Amino acid sequence: GLFVWHLRNTGLLPISCRFVHLYHVADNGLITFQYCNFLKRMYVTQCNKDLSQRAKPKSESIVSPFHELQQLDQEKKVVRKISPVSLVHQSGSETSSRNELREMKSAGKTEDSVIPVGAESKEDRQWKEMKLRLDDLPGILARLSKIKLTALVVSTTSAGFAMAPVPFELTCFLLASLGTGLASCAANSINQFFEVPFDSNMNRTKNRPLVRGQISPLLAVCFAASCGIPGIALLTLGVNPLTGALGAFNIFLYTCCYTPLKRMSITNTWVGAVVGAIPPMMGWTAATGSLDAGALLLGGILYSWQFPHFNALSWGLREDYSRGGYCMMSVTHPGLCRRVALRHCLALVGLSTVAPVLDITTWTFPIISLPINLYISYLGFRFYRDANRSSSRKLFFCSLWHLPMLLLVMFTCKKSVLEKEDKGDLPEGSHETAMEIRLP
Repeated sequence: GLFVWHLRNTGLLPISCRFVHLYHVADNGLITFQYCNFLKRMYVTQCNKDLSQRAKPKSESIVSPFHELQQLDQEKKVVRKISPVSLVHQSGSETSSRNELREMKSAGKTEDSVIPVGAESKEDRQWKEMKLRLDDLPGILARLSKIKLTALVVSTTSAGFAMAPVPFELTCFLLASLGTGLASCAANSINQFFEVPFDSNMNRTKNRPLVRGQISPLLAVCFAASCGIPGIALLTLGVNPLTGALGAFNIFLYTCCYTPLKRMSITNTWVGAVVGAIPPMMGWTAATGSLDAGALLLGGILYSWQFPHFNALSWGLREDYSRGGYCMMSVTHPGLCRRVALRHCLALVGLSTVAPVLDITTWTFPIISLPINLYISYLGFRFYRDANRSSSRKLFFCSLWHLPMLLLVMFTCKKSVLEKEDKGDLPEGSHETAMEIRLP
């Protein structure tokens, strides 16, 4: 009896009775895990009556910032217009009555008109066409034709003309320089016309006239035609057909080959080097009328010089070229970019040595030009070894003064016309002019 009383006080007796009842209900089955789990919960709830789950108080709803913005938008801020006060008092009762009526009408309009803050007219939101001023047109056309690059092309053409082993003719020199400059302006304008969507993605070219809309594409094409046609005509009719053919071929090579290749393959750098090598050859052919070894040597020097010049420049503009979608060696083949720059720096030393062998200069030219060629080769090696912005900038700025210095030294070491005549190396038609120079 005491044992049963103890079980009843502790709550174990009802649990044992419920267990026996469940066993009788499942007469043909076995006691499963669900039954045991149910008995466990019953035991815990009866023995530990203090255990209970306390629900946490619900937090106050926080107003979303979007709802606050909507409430702020609903509160309209009103700006009322103030009618201007006339300073001049008119005399007469009629004028005063008219002014009072006008003020009443304007006051009524201002009370009814409500202008929300931040509202802008549709004209301010729309794109506006930039108006072209005649004062700004020369500067725009100069940037369209890349006037600095055109000046470099004309200077290399002049160097080729000066290095030719014939007497100097001022008229032919001016016609050749003018025709080459016009052809270069035409080629650069067409190049910018084709590259507008790509130049807009680059920091270096996003301020070009066609990208900013300072000039229309039709005007750019008309400017290119007005430069290219007279330029080729001057070179063909005023100089000689060979020079005119080289000028026309250079425009085609730059606009139709080099420009699309910039987004297709890294061979665009080699094609662009050929484009830069043709102007000194045009100067040589303008003076001599023939395409001989001297013209090819000058073209080879300009061809090799462009690789350290452009590869060093493109190394610091890799991000820009990537955004523009251009396939440059510095972006896709950085190791090749450094190797090619170093190779052509060393090639300048060899080409300078070939000049006296071809009887274009004296043997003092390779000796005098050796220090500057070794210096650019040293910077090319630094660029190949370090491959950072500092080494690329040093190589680029060295190339800017290296080329004019090399051409100037080459001109000072040029063999004179009299020596050429004594050896019989002058081309046909130049013996008479040489005799005229000798005569007092």
